[in-house]
Amino acid sequence: MRWTSLMQDLGSPAPQFSLPDGSGRLFQNRDFDASRGLMVAFICNHCPFVLHILDEFVSVASDYRARGLATVAISSNDIDAHPEDGPVLMMRLAADRKFGFPYLYDADQSVAKAFGAVCTPDFFLYDGQRKLYYRGQLDSSRPATPHTEGKVGAGAQPTGADMRAAIDALLSGRPPPADQKPSMGCSMKWKPGNDPDGD
Repeated sequence: MRWTSLMQDLGSPAPQFSLPDGSGRLFQNRDFDASRGLMVAFICNHCPFVLHILDEFVSVASDYRARGLATVAISSNDIDAHPEDGPVLMMRLAADRKFGFPYLYDADQSVAKAFGAVCTPDFFLYDGQRKLYYRGQLDSSRPATPHTEGKVGAGAQPTGADMRAAIDALLSGRPPPADQKPSMGCSMKWKPGNDPDGD
């Protein structure tokens, strides 16, 4: 099981997706063609790493919407094993936390595999041509869990610093940040036979 981002090659094209939100409304890449950038976040409802940064992630999306950044959140977890990550509760979470962006459900996990998402949260920031510009952590904060005990950032308040710096650079036409650190989180909850590592 992987617990950190794979750190896909910068410049990679954004994979195509066509996914429903919790109410069944379908969203595709072309729905965001007018935006100057696209942030794609693989999250879920139950992961402590996601819940730790969730409000800050929502704030980042809100703060940059007016500057032309589109945001999409995707849940790809196996809901047979984790029913709390299913569409009905996704809609409830999105309403409770005031998501200003679609929260989509990847039932067959093909979109997670196409993006190379392996943990929650896993973030991908694409430029206006939909080339990968930044991938990795929202910031260096981590929830206080047995897995993070003694690690830098454990229990720290989220700031979104890494993602905010990357978005600022993107919207200002600067090169991608040289120092990009992988996101850390819970492993993706793969359906039997779907784990890219074959576990």
